[in-house]
This record gives sequence, C-alpha cells and structure tokens, in this order.
Amino acid sequence: MVTTMKRIVTGILAHVDAGKTTLSEAVLYTTGQLRKPGRVDHGDAFLDTNAMERARGITIFTEPAIIHTTNTTITLLDTPGHVDFSAETERTLRVLDYAILVISGTDGIQGHTETLWRLLARYHVPTILFINKMDAPGASKTHILSQLKHRFNDACIDFTTTTNETTNTPALAGVMEEIAMQTEHAMNEYLETEQVSVATIQTMIEHRELFPCFFGSALKMEGINEFINGFETYTQEPNHTKEFGARVYKISHDAQGNRLTWLKVTGGELHAKALLNGGNDETTWSEKADQVRVYSGAKYTTVESVPAGAVCAVTGLTHTFPGEGLGIDQSAENPILQPVLTYTLLPGSNDTHKCLMALRELEDEDPLLHVVWHARLQEIHLQLMGAVQLEIIQQMMHDRFGLDVEFGPGAILYKETITTPVEGAGHFEPLRHYAEAHVLLEPLPEGSGMQYATTCSEDILDRNWQRLIISHFKEKEHLGVLTGSPITDIRLTLLVGRSHLKHTEGGDFRQATYRAIRQGLMEARAGVPNDASAFDIAQRFAGDDTDHDTDDANTKKNTNGDTPTGENATTEAMPCRITGMGNCRLLEPWYRFRLEIPQDMLGRAMSDIQRMSGDFDTPQPTGASGSEYAVLNGTAPVSEMQDYAMDVNAYTHGRGRLSCVFAGYKPCHNTEEVMKHTNYNPESDLENTPDSVFCAHGAGYPVKWYKVPEFMHLDYAWNGMQTQ
Repeated sequence: MVTTMKRIVTGILAHVDAGKTTLSEAVLYTTGQLRKPGRVDHGDAFLDTNAMERARGITIFTEPAIIHTTNTTITLLDTPGHVDFSAETERTLRVLDYAILVISGTDGIQGHTETLWRLLARYHVPTILFINKMDAPGASKTHILSQLKHRFNDACIDFTTTTNETTNTPALAGVMEEIAMQTEHAMNEYLETEQVSVATIQTMIEHRELFPCFFGSALKMEGINEFINGFETYTQEPNHTKEFGARVYKISHDAQGNRLTWLKVTGGELHAKALLNGGNDETTWSEKADQVRVYSGAKYTTVESVPAGAVCAVTGLTHTFPGEGLGIDQSAENPILQPVLTYTLLPGSNDTHKCLMALRELEDEDPLLHVVWHARLQEIHLQLMGAVQLEIIQQMMHDRFGLDVEFGPGAILYKETITTPVEGAGHFEPLRHYAEAHVLLEPLPEGSGMQYATTCSEDILDRNWQRLIISHFKEKEHLGVLTGSPITDIRLTLLVGRSHLKHTEGGDFRQATYRAIRQGLMEARAGVPNDASAFDIAQRFAGDDTDHDTDDANTKKNTNGDTPTGENATTEAMPCRITGMGNCRLLEPWYRFRLEIPQDMLGRAMSDIQRMSGDFDTPQPTGASGSEYAVLNGTAPVSEMQDYAMDVNAYTHGRGRLSCVFAGYKPCHNTEEVMKHTNYNPESDLENTPDSVFCAHGAGYPVKWYKVPEFMHLDYAWNGMQTQ
C-alpha cells in the first residue's frame, strides 16, 4: 500500500523569549533532522543562520526547514519574535497553510502575542498552539487555558492527551464533548456516534472553528512527540490548482550578491528557466527564473522543479516584491503593520550616494523599511519600527557594504490626511511642454492607506496618458501641507486631463499630477468650499497682491489647449501662507497597551495615562504571583508612551509589566505643538510645490496655487458627488 505524502507549509510564531526557536530545534531533533538540538543562547540554532542572529540570540529573518514525518512533508518557517521585525512575520503569513503559535507557560499572552493572533485572524490562517515552559515554577495549565479562552477564543481546547497505540492517533475522549460544542455539524455527529471524526476535526481547524492546544517544554523535550503526532493527524493539505500560481513572501541576497525571491508555489509546478510574469496594468514585467533552490537552514539544493505546496528561492527575478502574486495567484493585501519612527542617516566620511544605494537594497528586502531621500536637505531619512531594527540595519551596513554609519535621534513618524473631498488642479506648460490634470482627493476610513482610480473618459484623455498619471500617483510618497509628512487614507482619482499632440512628454504629466495633488491639499487646508468657483478661490486669497488683467484672452483658460497670449498674462502674487488645519488632519501612531500593576498603584497608572492623552477601559482585577494585581487595557500616543515601560519598572519596583502593540494612526493629540516645532511652509517646499506653470509670449510663468482655478484650461470636473 502506497501512502501519499501530504505537503504542509507551517510557520512558527511567538512573542520574543517564548521559546519559539527552541521548539523548532526540538521538532527537528525529534523527527531525525538533527543529531543534536541547538540552542539560541548557545548560538548554534539550526534556523538562526545569520551571524547577527547567533550573536544576539534572536531570530531576525524567516528561515525554512524541511521536516519529514510518517506521511507528511512539513516546510517549517521560523519567524522573528521581536516586535521590531514583525513585518517579516506578517508577510510570511500569506504563504502558510497552518501556523504554530507558541506561548510561554509562565508569561501567558503578551502584547505581541495578541498582535500575532489578530494577524492570523486577518489572513485566515488555521492555528495550533503550543504552550511552552510548562516545567517552570508558576506555570499553570488551568490558568493559561482560561486566559486563552477569555482573550482569544472559546475554541482553544487542550489536545495534550495520550496516544491510541492501536491507531497511533491522539485519544481525545476527555475533551470530545467540548470539541463537539464548537459547531452544529460536530454536535450532530457527536450525538449520533459519541465521537467527532478526525475528518471533522481537520475541517474545524482549517476553518478556524477549533484551536488545538498542546502543553510541554521544548527545552526538556516534554510533549514534543504528542505535538508532532497531533499536528500530523489533524492537518490536511490544501487543494491546489493545476494552473501555475505563486506567492512571494520575502526578498534577500545570498553571499555572492544574488537576489533571491522566496515564494510558495500555490498551484501547478515551477520549473527552472520558466518565464514568469508580474506587475499590473501600469507596470508589467517578464523575467526568467534562472535557478530554483530548496533551502533547509543555511543549505540548499538546486532543483529542476518544485510542486504546488512547496517553498523555494528563485534567482534571476529583479522586479518582485513581498506580497506579490504570480500566475493565477494575483491577489494582494496591504500590510497592517506600519513604521512609526524616523531617523536621519549620518554618513560620516562615507559617500552619501553609496549609502543610499546600500539602503535601497535593504529596503528591497524589508517592505517596512522606508528610505526617503530629501533632495532639499540632502539627507537620507529612514522610517522603521524601532531601535532594535535600527541597530540591525547599522550592523548590516557594516557587514555587507563596509559602511560605518550612525543615525540621528529618532522622531515620531507623523502622517496627514483630509476630512472632506477636494479637487486639485495642476498645469505644467513651460515652452514646448504641455499637461493639465485634475485630481479628486477623497478621505478614506482609518487604516485604508492610499487608493487610486480614474473616471476620466478616454475620449478626453488617451488611455496611455491615464495609465501614466496613475503610475505617478503611486510612484512617490506624496507629502501633506501641515508638517510635510506623508499622506494616507486618501483616494486619488483622475477626473480629467489634457495633453498636446506635439508638446506633451511623459514628464509633463508627472509635474501636472504632483502639482494637482498639492494644490488640492492646499485648498483643503485653506477650507475652500467644494462648490467654490474659480473666481471665488482666486479672490479669497488674492487680496491686493495682484494687478494683472483678468481679460479672458489673457489669463483665463485657453479652450484650444494652445499657449495663451496677451500682454499681461503673467502673475506675481505674494506668497499666501495659510495657518491652521482647515480640512487637513495630522495623524500620529498610537499604541494599544496592556498594563499589569499592583492594585495599590492603579491610581498612579491611571493618572499617567490621562496625562499622556491616552484612554483606557475599566480596570480588571487579576491574580499574579499570589498577589492582587489590576490590568489596564487602552490606547495612547506612541510619542507619549514609548519610554513609559522604564517608568513602570521604577515606580512598581519591577512588579509592573507594560506591553505595547501598534494600534494604527489616529488624530494627533498635540497638533499645534507639532506644527509649531516643525515650522513647515508648503509654499517654500519647491520640491513639492502646489503652484502651476503656464505659458505666454514664448515663456513659462508661475501661477500661485490659489489662482490656478482662474487660469486652468479645463473646467472643474467634480460636481460634489462621491466617486464609486
């Protein structure tokens, strides 16, 4: 009888120090993949292949290991546990068939554990839990199970039982009724047979209706056999299509500098030398997969092909990015996690351009490392998750590129958005150039990021020009007009545009598009009414700063799209600096926190949180170490709470515990203070100007943003109705 081997890709996730890598080593040893289990603290863990990981004793990069059991081939992806590298973990979730969530039996559910649980729910990953360190003093199975049911799901059920020696499957008689209560189908089956079949349990786990919990000690090899046996029994291989599909989850570079695209084959088969296609309507690519490598730890085998359900690394691809789908698997999803801090690179004696190129390569590998070049300041700014990530980047700059650099003090990464829709117009017409674009800026719900669309008729503007404008929407980080911070939670929609048959080049629409977005943001900040006419807008800000003739032939729009003419076609308006926010909003990152402190210090903690402009739920009593403690759950600005853990440790004399996770961007609690400190003038930022350029007498001339509606060649296209 031939047993068909099933293929399972699973990731192992945990809060830092829960014993995740130790469990990986224990599983590898128990299944015969290792002669001796490694240890993180000894620097010899099989899956910590990088020198920095071995030196620091933490997992930084997701690495695969191949495990063979009786009837299953498991690709185990060991992910980072530190919150600063949670982006590496998040993008790995898209390729997992199952997840193993490791929880410390002594510490229980910690802040980052909750973040991982929410991510697993968002990506619909079936999850099996291993509660580690149960040999340690104070570890209580009853307490942990109660915590899991209360804070995660009632379907977290203890599967740590004896094994049926006849069938070699776990014996779940003691919890069978509890399993049956999770779904109607399982209950009907249980009432008829007094059992819930393995097939039904498999389906319940796959649909996230059941979360098996195994207890043990990875360091002492306790509970490992039961865990492996349970994992093998209750997992099932997903159905794969015959047509090729793949999902990219990681980009890296090997020791020889080859760019590696790590992916999971989700359908069909991937062959070496195969031609792969990717991109979207605006940017498409087609490249050959030179080598296909199957890694296990630091070693790899070059293969001719890999089947669906397998993970591999491919050389020869230069345009791929984490999260990209290939073949039939084209869906994409924006990550939840976002960088919250920004640092300035101090290159020292190193060439700035060389530093920028090195950081671009690191940015290619890590989607949550954003490298921004400020041409006006001639500075490189890094946006990232935290100080530990910064230390790793500094070490990689030294080890990989031979660049010893430092970084300035960290600052909060603010963002900006709008509260009402507004139409922005941009015109770019120096001599022998021509482009005009009108863009609708609409606010989106919190956490939506940026979205892009077009409603412009192809009878008005050719499709190729429209695609180019959409690419200009996406190609850069557009800055707001309050503090010069990146904009977010806005949909940009091309309403209408105009080109010239002879004079329009691609770069002209880049200029027109950028200016239209900035002009719209300036109108939003100024609080321009949606139904204001071009004359109203110009008069509102013009005052006595202009003496130009407003004759239609001289300064109004030229309906033929040709160069306007006239003796007084120039405008020399004084800068019109707007104060206040109008319909713009400054956003800042917030933490969701969990603060566990002695009851007698609860008043101090509540006072501190209120002082930090945070909020919290009703305090909940809890037992910890035999004493009465209270738990505060709430949210607070990162700017106020980022160093609060040290204060908690001081005033509780080490008995308090604070855990924080990123909770998204919310309205800034001290906008005026931040704006005053930043002192940003959007009209002086020539790299991101809101003004337009028109042409008269064979020469281009600038027009202030608030006068653009009076000069533009196309009418306002938005009638106040929301786009669909």
